[in-house]
Amino acid sequence: MAKAPVLTPQAADFPRWYQDLITKAELADNGPVRGTMVIRPYGYGLWERMQSEMDARIKETGTQNAYFPLLIPQSYLTREADHVEGFAPELAVVTHGGGKELEEPAVVRPTSEMIINASFSKWVQSYRDLPLLINQWANVVRWELRPRLFLRTSEFLWQEGHTAHATYEEARDFAAHIHRQVYEDFMVNVLAMDVVPGRKTVKERFAGAVNTLTLEGMMGDGKALQMATSHELGQNFAKAFNTRYLAKDGRQELVWQTSWGSTTRMIGALVMMHGDDNGLRVPPRLAQIQAVVLAIKGDEAVLAKVRELGDRLKAAGVRVQVDDRTDTPFGRRAVDWELKGVPVRIEVGPRDLENGTAMLARRIPGGKEPVSLDSLVSLLPKVLEEDQALLLKQSRERRESRTAEVSTFEEAVEAATAGGWARIPWAVLGEEGESKLADHAATVRCLVAEDGSVPDADDAPGNVAVVARAY
Repeated sequence: MAKAPVLTPQAADFPRWYQDLITKAELADNGPVRGTMVIRPYGYGLWERMQSEMDARIKETGTQNAYFPLLIPQSYLTREADHVEGFAPELAVVTHGGGKELEEPAVVRPTSEMIINASFSKWVQSYRDLPLLINQWANVVRWELRPRLFLRTSEFLWQEGHTAHATYEEARDFAAHIHRQVYEDFMVNVLAMDVVPGRKTVKERFAGAVNTLTLEGMMGDGKALQMATSHELGQNFAKAFNTRYLAKDGRQELVWQTSWGSTTRMIGALVMMHGDDNGLRVPPRLAQIQAVVLAIKGDEAVLAKVRELGDRLKAAGVRVQVDDRTDTPFGRRAVDWELKGVPVRIEVGPRDLENGTAMLARRIPGGKEPVSLDSLVSLLPKVLEEDQALLLKQSRERRESRTAEVSTFEEAVEAATAGGWARIPWAVLGEEGESKLADHAATVRCLVAEDGSVPDADDAPGNVAVVARAY
């Protein structure tokens, strides 16, 4: 009998493959309350690397980290009508505390525009206080009816940035800077993910925003996933909280604001964009373990060599782990590291030592080859960069090969339902066509200009709608 595969093949059942991989690569488990998740150490290690890379980019903009309360007075949410309407179905509300009914119910943070604006209204007095640039790393709760680990859970982790500016132009430009220089740069250059930057339609934009910028990625099954968003809030929240500043000319002016966020959904995207039937494939620049050095047998000379190699690679700046658990069969360990998507395995046994070589297994392109022990340390950084570039190339080729240029509503639906994306002139589709897409479980993921840039307006001439089914 043929040996059963470790994972359900993608082609047989992509959702089952995803769930298998999340479990067997030890990324996460379901929590005890429906819709919640336990992020396991290996999965959380990926999030920590994402946090580190993102946090550095965010701080380069001059933004500072802070922390705001998890519980928000329910009355705060009613101050901005579109905002409360957009989040109402997802709210978790605390009505009792300390054994007593609360005088005012508190909402568990679904997002922090309201609680942060309550502080901004106190902190901003003069033009000298602007721009005010704040980010927080936190958890949020949005009650989810159809949960899926990392993609849609009732509680998830994220960063959310909130800023206040003196002018519309300054706020607009800051939101665009976060969109491209923070989010897109991180996704392309660290996650090795090809993403499409665009502008959300009015129907799809964030509740309370005047413009939402998005980054959309194509997953392995051709569906889209919204990766991160950056919002121009205009003066909507400033009006709700009377956040004003004394301008240089002595007049009181309302501030202009932005908010922007990215979440643990990126781990789900990592799985679905780069994973294959053998498991994860983690981009080397992201990986918390870039190389694992495995002892094939418990021979003392072998154990000494793998530990020495581990020390040399670490000294060379490679994030490395030594696997000397020779009481566990080598095959089982190799499969485990393959499932976890560690970019490089360096396998050393007695015969390798005799030959002065190690077996180099590359997870991303696949394949093995013997490599001189003397050249290994100098070779590895080049190998890791080649494999980083290959992942990005493969994700771009997938999107380009599965995106159709169409001219009718029917062709757009056909492309989306066949497991791909469609690009259709917005002037042809329009809001009426966008509404009809819901009948086919498809949406306009974003609007882009003809040349692929982000348009300045919803109705700019030549706008193209990207249509797809999405997670």
